[in-house]
Amino acid sequence: MKLEGKVAIVTGGGRDIGKEVSKKLASLGAKVVVNYFDGQDQAESTLQEIKAAGGEAILVQGDMTDENSVANLVSEATKQYGSQIDILVNVAGGLVARKTIEEMDLEFFNFLLKLNLTSNFLVTKAVVPFMKSGSSIVNFASQAGRDGGGPGASAYSTAKGGVITFTRAMAKELGPKNIRVNSLCPGMIATTFHDTFTKDEVREKVAMSTPLKREGKAEEVADLVAYLASDESSFLTGNNIDINGGLLFS
Repeated sequence: MKLEGKVAIVTGGGRDIGKEVSKKLASLGAKVVVNYFDGQDQAESTLQEIKAAGGEAILVQGDMTDENSVANLVSEATKQYGSQIDILVNVAGGLVARKTIEEMDLEFFNFLLKLNLTSNFLVTKAVVPFMKSGSSIVNFASQAGRDGGGPGASAYSTAKGGVITFTRAMAKELGPKNIRVNSLCPGMIATTFHDTFTKDEVREKVAMSTPLKREGKAEEVADLVAYLASDESSFLTGNNIDINGGLLFS
């Protein structure tokens, strides 16, 4: 796979899966705009690793639920790398907290939708005018968007289900422009997400329930993103691809 001469934006690209996506795209020759919200030290480390490996990237801090921050991200990308954006990877999102419906209020529910779904809409809307034929968008949904998620994840899983449907809708809408839109539905991937929100014994049980008997790696997810971003996947669009070690088939 080769991405030389292409410009990529990765939201939430400073850590965990986003970090590995940023590094992978850069290693294949893309000029990468790494967005992060918090965790500046981690984002700086990501940038340093990309440059140390001979890649090219910039950092842009910003909240992808805020239209002004999204506009600034696109402005910085085009200022640095020109008026064409070839790849968009929407990684930004999160669970925030596990809450049952009894524990949730409307503010929390709406915030999870905004963080995980509205952010995809805002960034996609801002980036598409700069995309030409052959461009690719990769969204991050989740296995939770297919199966309803684990305990206390109803708002998160609902939002990720929305990402799945938004992906399909955008594939239809943008297909005539030859802009492809796909999403990934990761299962148990070894990241700080599960370090924070999933008990060790639950992680081990889930991992052993997969045919491969292990958790996935962020690097493995990044490899799939790179394929979907490349011309090698030129006839794939509207897919929500499971990457879960065989834990859930769809």
